[in-house]
Amino acid sequence: MAAITGSSIFTTSTSRSFKQNQALKRISNFNSVSLSIKGTSFSSLRLQSAPSRFRISCVAKPETVDKVCEIVRKQLALPADSTVSGESKFASLGADSLDTVEIVMGLEEEFGISVEEESAQTIATVQDAADLIEKLIEKKGA
Repeated sequence: MAAITGSSIFTTSTSRSFKQNQALKRISNFNSVSLSIKGTSFSSLRLQSAPSRFRISCVAKPETVDKVCEIVRKQLALPADSTVSGESKFASLGADSLDTVEIVMGLEEEFGISVEEESAQTIATVQDAADLIEKLIEKKGA
């Protein structure tokens, strides 16, 4: 099963498992895909456009998002019952630029990473932060 957000996708497949002989025929104007293969769910694939191609990147693990939510809640001194999710925007949670810097510092300390200033400026939501963390951890491990 696959669920696609956006306008259209056409695919062909010669078998039930992913192999090289599967071909993607047409992609146009969509930004996320959810699919399930043999009972394993891959619910969060995000497509990002690049010059003349699409790049598929996996969204952060739920554990990473949860940990980022905890750090944001702590840094902003939010009540334990306040709702913070991947879609939460730092600004809507009451964070100013100094709060955002402190959140990034907390994330660097917790995950053992270093976030460049340019990358830090692109973080607007908890999900953005979690995605960046996983990207940096993957890069660090490579």
